[in-house]
Amino acid sequence: MKSIQFTTNTLNDSAIKHAANELKINKDYIELDIIEEKKSILGLNKSYVVEAKVRFDPMKDGINYIKAILTAMEIEAIVEAKMETENQIAFLIDANENPILIGKNGKTLEAIQTLLKNFINVFMDEHFMVLVDVGGYKSQRKKQLEIIATKTAKEVARTKVPARLVKMNAYERRVVHTKLADWRDVQTESEGEEPNRYVVIRPKNR
Repeated sequence: MKSIQFTTNTLNDSAIKHAANELKINKDYIELDIIEEKKSILGLNKSYVVEAKVRFDPMKDGINYIKAILTAMEIEAIVEAKMETENQIAFLIDANENPILIGKNGKTLEAIQTLLKNFINVFMDEHFMVLVDVGGYKSQRKKQLEIIATKTAKEVARTKVPARLVKMNAYERRVVHTKLADWRDVQTESEGEEPNRYVVIRPKNR
């Protein structure tokens, strides 16, 4: 988590506001720890060396952030989170209005994921990867993409003719790249400009 050290004459709200401004984080997420207490020569005045730390739980606070979004949308849902790796969290949402949360071609889901990713990474020293799924949409989409990637790759390996897949978001392109990463006969490249980037599967020169 982010932290800073500084010297202050008070331990009141102004010190917390100073830390919040320096860290560019809401003061509600700041806590102060006294590292050293200093007194003037006559002992009349005090100053403190403090460490301001971020008090933030990416899983708990991430869930609360999603719930705030859903409340604004007037949607009730069950929200869960699990650590996939040391710096990757998956958030799972299930609601009666799942299609609304997914949106056309998953665009609303991607927007929620982007908001959550930006929110969490404000508090982190190292970049966190944040994944959001609604009603298993992404897991099903992943299976579909892997099937498409495999079939297309086999065709490219047979004909030696490159094939361009439809435009995909970053997550979908990553699924295809990962699925074909170990193939000996084909290689993958992302081409185009956002939001119209796509994957090209090419035969490997051997």
